[in-house]
Amino acid sequence: MAHIVVVEDEELIATMLRINLRGAGHEVQVFHRAEPMLDHLESEVPDVILLDIMLPGMDGDEALKTLRSRGHAVPVLMLTARKDADLKVSTLDSGADDYLTKPFDMAELLARIRALLRRN
Repeated sequence: MAHIVVVEDEELIATMLRINLRGAGHEVQVFHRAEPMLDHLESEVPDVILLDIMLPGMDGDEALKTLRSRGHAVPVLMLTARKDADLKVSTLDSGADDYLTKPFDMAELLARIRALLRRN
């Protein structure tokens, strides 16, 4: 069982992720904004972070850069509805470990999480 943090502002998607990740045996914490997630990392580091790019306040790309600048090496899988190749490249270059475009297949998401967990 892995501890997974989900940062997703869309309630329906956050709920779907929580239900499916828990169903796969993971412990899940959901944040709807990046800032509380970054604060949380000061006391507890998860095994994987699922981070939406388009968030209110600090966006996911900025949160990723902040996370990496603080020395956190936790695997981060970015989630976004944007299919822009330049965004994918810049996000991966900023420190993301993987990138998945919405809508996504839950089986694929779970497989990508397993792959990230195997690396660590």
